[in-house]
Amino acid sequence: MKQRDLEKYSSAITLSDMEIFIFPELLYSLLLANIMSPVVWEWKKDPWFDKIEKMSPYRKILRLKQFIMDKYDFNLDLETWGLTTKETEIHRFNPFMDEEILSKSNALFGYEGDKYYFKVDIRKHFRLDKYDSNVIPYWKTETIEAMEAFKYKEGYHKGAGECVSLSTLYAAALFIICKIPLEDIYLLATPLHSQNFVDINEGLMTNNRRLVTKNMWFNGTELTLKAQRALRNEQVTIISHNTGYIHVIYPDATLDKKAYEKFEKKLKKFLITDVDSDIIYNFLRQESQFQKCFQVKELFNGKYRYIGAEKAYAYEHTSSHRINDSTRDKLFSEIDEYEFFLEPLEDRICLNKFNEYFKSHKIDFRDKGSCEEFSREFDCMHIRKEEILKSLFEFCYLNPKLPGKDKNFIDSQAIKIANDMEREDIISYLESIRENNITADLAFYAFRDFSKTDLEPFIKASIERNPVIIDALKSYDLDVIIEKLHNMTNESIYDGTRVSQPDEVWNFQRGDGIEKAISLANILKNRDNNMSINIEINEKDVFVYFNDRSLKFTSNKGMVGKIQI
Repeated sequence: MKQRDLEKYSSAITLSDMEIFIFPELLYSLLLANIMSPVVWEWKKDPWFDKIEKMSPYRKILRLKQFIMDKYDFNLDLETWGLTTKETEIHRFNPFMDEEILSKSNALFGYEGDKYYFKVDIRKHFRLDKYDSNVIPYWKTETIEAMEAFKYKEGYHKGAGECVSLSTLYAAALFIICKIPLEDIYLLATPLHSQNFVDINEGLMTNNRRLVTKNMWFNGTELTLKAQRALRNEQVTIISHNTGYIHVIYPDATLDKKAYEKFEKKLKKFLITDVDSDIIYNFLRQESQFQKCFQVKELFNGKYRYIGAEKAYAYEHTSSHRINDSTRDKLFSEIDEYEFFLEPLEDRICLNKFNEYFKSHKIDFRDKGSCEEFSREFDCMHIRKEEILKSLFEFCYLNPKLPGKDKNFIDSQAIKIANDMEREDIISYLESIRENNITADLAFYAFRDFSKTDLEPFIKASIERNPVIIDALKSYDLDVIIEKLHNMTNESIYDGTRVSQPDEVWNFQRGDGIEKAISLANILKNRDNNMSINIEINEKDVFVYFNDRSLKFTSNKGMVGKIQI
């Protein structure tokens, strides 16, 4: 394999965020690997999904969401997959992308894209400040098998994964469990996040383990604000679809242009809302610094009483009721009566007025006259109208930073997998298009199947990009290391002829004999790069030869072959 291809194909094994940024085909390849995996298909047998076929698409997705919430944690431990350095990664990717472009496009290389990340001190945010400034985490993306295996890792009680892992898992499960067509699922990557847009009803966003509908997007809660963070503050670098991808840097795009235009239209509509009284209430829930300029009145025992908005919102934190819906009366019944006043609070806008105002008015932020008329409703002595209106506009109108359409859109072979296809049929189909579709070809490497891939990319990834096991065992003598490998559970996290990487073996403390042999080779090569290592696999027996020594591990994968490292 040529060196340039070797970097890409070995990246399909390790799947770090940086690798996906450089080789955007990998994002969809991981999705396909998860679709080929038996894990999500087994979910169909779970009683939780009984009669799911009778549910509406949205109800199916809600059912799936709760299942994922119960089974997986969000993992943001930067040491899970080890650390590397800027210099190492820049040297590696220089043939593919200029360093200056890298620094402007990826946060972990000194992202220069938005002042927001300087404000939050990005290295401190990810606890990187305890390392030298050139140290960055690998942020490897987990396959569904690696996500499941976190239950074996010390300190974890169930599966886990980072944002790219969860987004590609969601996409696979939406297709397999909820029967959402791949054509309606778009994968979005920003420098620090990955999520999906699902073209159903008004639209739906997945965000780590959660889902966000359009109504939820504008509810003003803390959870929604966190879900908005990537699209509000980051450039969308990759959009991946069954027809291909578009990348903010590369001039060529393989994503079908009509599909991209449809996505852009749908997403932008999802991110915009008209202003009404509910939106005003939601806006103030998020922008709490403005609450002291408002009050709410309530008819109580035949008379009006008044309460400062900040007091009413404060009670929401301990209540299931909200200030701006049918449960307001129940919320107010929970508020201490001493919080209310019998006369209006001086210099405060009464929020109730907006209920009447929006019955006969519609606000268009692009129309100056409409805005000026609306601004007159803000009759508080102390309020800064321009600041309020500007913040309200930003709340209601988000224009995402998407890759431009000034690309060379190249015709490419779409991944055409139907919802009525069985798993074996999907694998056969993907095999049939590998020669002409690099995304499908790379999917088998992300799938880790030794029987369907060249070994060279896997071995390259194993030796060069698995630092956790090396660091954990650096102070041990070789005989102790061998004993530790022998004493591990002799069980792979992957089925059949699929194989773990060394850091997966170490993190989850289990591995087949083949995986243990490759893990040992990783340690030996990093101690002596000139060492020659031979591995012979004869169904159940795995022999490792190095220097004048020979070792034997036991395998349950039934494979036969030789590996020279």
